[in-house]
Amino acid sequence: MNEDQFKGKWNIAKGKLKQKYGELTDDDLTYSEGKSDELLGKIQEKTGESKEDLKDWIDSL
Repeated sequence: MNEDQFKGKWNIAKGKLKQKYGELTDDDLTYSEGKSDELLGKIQEKTGESKEDLKDWIDSL
C-alpha cells in the first residue's frame, strides 16, 4: 500500500481502530503526511498487532 492509498483509507480505519482498541487516543491516531510507518509503529505498540497485519487490515477496508 502506498502513502496515497493509506491516506485515503485512514479516516475509516481510525474510527474502526478506536472501536476495537479503546486504549488508542486521538494523538495515537494522528496522521502526518509521509509518516505512515511511524503511525503504524505507535499503533503496534498499543495493540500488539504486527505492522504487516495492520497494513493488511487497513488495505482491506
